[in-house]
Amino acid sequence: MYMLCRQSTKQYSETPRTRAMLTNYHTTHLSSNQCGSSLVQPIDAPLPVVWSLIRRFEKPQGYKRFVKHCSLLAGDGSSTGSVREVTVTSGLPAGVSVERLDKLDDDKHVLKFSIIGGDHRLLNYSSTITLHEEEEVYGGKTVAIESYVVDIPEGSSGEDTCSFANTIIGCNLRSLAKITQDMGFNNKAT
Repeated sequence: MYMLCRQSTKQYSETPRTRAMLTNYHTTHLSSNQCGSSLVQPIDAPLPVVWSLIRRFEKPQGYKRFVKHCSLLAGDGSSTGSVREVTVTSGLPAGVSVERLDKLDDDKHVLKFSIIGGDHRLLNYSSTITLHEEEEVYGGKTVAIESYVVDIPEGSSGEDTCSFANTIIGCNLRSLAKITQDMGFNNKAT
C-alpha cells in the first residue's frame, strides 16, 4: 500500500507558482511501504523573515513547538551533512530524533533533511521545505510548502502514519506563520 495526499488551501495550490514549486521540489515516488504528503501554508510575512527561521537547522525550536531542545552533533547547521539531535516535548510517542541536513539553498529557499536515528517509528523519513512569494495574486504573501516521505511502520496503516505526520507538520507550519507574521508586523512598526 502507498499513499500520497496533498493538504493545502485550494486557492494557493492552484496558483502557477505554487504548482511549479510542488512539481519541482515536492513530487515524490513512493514505494509500496511508504506514504507521504505535501502541506501548503500561506504566511502574511515577508519571505526573508520566514526563511530566517526555516534555515536555522540548528534551532528548529524557533518555530517547532514540539521541540524541547536541539544540539548539533556534526557540522555548523548551515552546511550539508550537519546532524542535529532533537529532544521532543513529553507526551509524543518519541523522545529523541537524530536528523541530517541534506540541502540548504539560500537562493531558492529550499531545505531538505532526513531522520537518521532516534527512538520513534518514523523510519526513512525525509522532508523538503520550500518558500516562495505569491506577489501578483496574493499581494506578497509567502507560501511555505512542506512535503515528506516515510515508511509505514509494521502494524500501522498509511492513513494513520500520514495523519500523525500531517498533524505535527500542520502545527509547525501554523506556528511558523504566527511567529513570522508577528515578526513582520513588529518590523513594519519600527
